[in-house]
Amino acid sequence: MWGAPLASLTMSDASIEVRDLRKRFGRTLAVDGLSFTVEPGTVTGFVGPNGAGKSTTMRSLLGLDTPDEGRALIGGRPYHALRTPLLEVGALLDAAALHPARRGRDHLRWLAHSHGLPMRRVDEVLEQVGMEQAARRRAGGYSLGMRQRLGIAAALLGDPPVLLLDEPVNGLDPEGIQWIRTLLRHLATEGRAILVSSHLMSELEDTADHLVVIGRGRLIADTAVADLLAAASGDRVRLRTSSRTEAMELLAREGGTVAVVDRDLLTVTGLPAERIVELLSASRVPFAEVGAHRASLEEAYMELTRDAVEFTSTPAEPDEVTR
Repeated sequence: MWGAPLASLTMSDASIEVRDLRKRFGRTLAVDGLSFTVEPGTVTGFVGPNGAGKSTTMRSLLGLDTPDEGRALIGGRPYHALRTPLLEVGALLDAAALHPARRGRDHLRWLAHSHGLPMRRVDEVLEQVGMEQAARRRAGGYSLGMRQRLGIAAALLGDPPVLLLDEPVNGLDPEGIQWIRTLLRHLATEGRAILVSSHLMSELEDTADHLVVIGRGRLIADTAVADLLAAASGDRVRLRTSSRTEAMELLAREGGTVAVVDRDLLTVTGLPAERIVELLSASRVPFAEVGAHRASLEEAYMELTRDAVEFTSTPAEPDEVTR
C-alpha cells in the first residue's frame, strides 16, 4: 500500500456485481440476463467460448458499453459514478492500446498526473512488473509480453481494490506466467476483488479460487474451482496398462465403462479401484497404475461448454467400450 487512500472505495467494500445484465448489438444478443458477483479476497476466472459475451460484460463494468437492462457495478456503483476511477478499479482490456511513440514511463506518468498521483508511484509499479529497464523505450518497440506488463502496471497504478484483467498472460514467457500467477494470488490476499478472463484453463486452475462460466451470453456455472474439479472427476478410476484392449474387454464384461485417454491410459467408471485391481490380477492383465481420476480444469470446462460453442470442429471420438 502507498500512502493514504484517495478513493472512496476501499478493500472492505470492494466487489464486482453483475445483475440481470442484457446487451444486444442489432440482432445479436451478446449478454442475456447474466448475474454473478466477485467477492473481496478472491481471484475469479471468467471463461467461456468465443462469442460468449465476456468482453461485452467487462466493457459494461467499465462503462464502455451501456447495458440495455440490468446492472454492472463496481463496489455497488456504476463506473460513471466512481469518484476516482483509477484508484478504485484497475483494468487491462487491450495491451496494444498504447501510443507507439510514447515511452512506457511517460504513459504511466500521464495516467498518474491525470489522477493526482505522486510520480514515485510510477517507479513503484514499474519495479513491481519488472519493467524498469524498458521504461524509457518507446512502446512501438515493445513485444506483446512487455505491453502486457506495462498494461498491468497501469492497472495497478492507483492501488485499486478491484481489478479486471482480460487475458493477462497473453504473450508472457513461462517466467512471466509464473510471475502473474504469484502476483494475482498476493493481490487477492490483500482483500482485492479480481476478475480474470482467460482461455488458458491450466493457468486459472493454479490461480483462481472461483470460476464463472458463460456461454451464448448466459451463465453456465458459478462455482468454486475445487468443487468444479471434484464434480468433474466423479467416481472415475485412472488405469495405466500396456494391454489396453485386453483390459478394456475384461472390465467392460464386468460392468465397467472404459474410455481411452492415451495409448496406455484409460479411465473406468462403474467399478471401484479395488475391484479393478482384483479383476486384472486374476486375469494376469499387466497394469502399472490404478487410482482415482482427477479431472483437469480444461476437462471440466470442455464438458460444461460443450453445447455453448459457437464455432466448433468435429474431433475424433475416443475409443469406448460399454457393456
